[in-house]
Amino acid sequence: MRKFLTELRGKTVMTNDGQILGMIDNFVVDTQTGGIAHVLVVPGEDVETGLFHTDASHRLVLPFKSMRAVKDVVVMEIGK
Repeated sequence: MRKFLTELRGKTVMTNDGQILGMIDNFVVDTQTGGIAHVLVVPGEDVETGLFHTDASHRLVLPFKSMRAVKDVVVMEIGK
């Protein structure tokens, strides 16, 4: 399935076990390869951000390769 990044921005992100992490804010691109390296997620209120790598704006930095499904929400496989 192909999607434009603009279609993904603002989508809710959840883990494969159903925990809501937040909403997609932006992406980090590897300038060497042109591929997407990370997804930047504005964390939800109930998310313990200390369990995740965060950037200077306190967004969760999640590996793009962990993205498993994109429908109404984006499912990320976390912790494997």
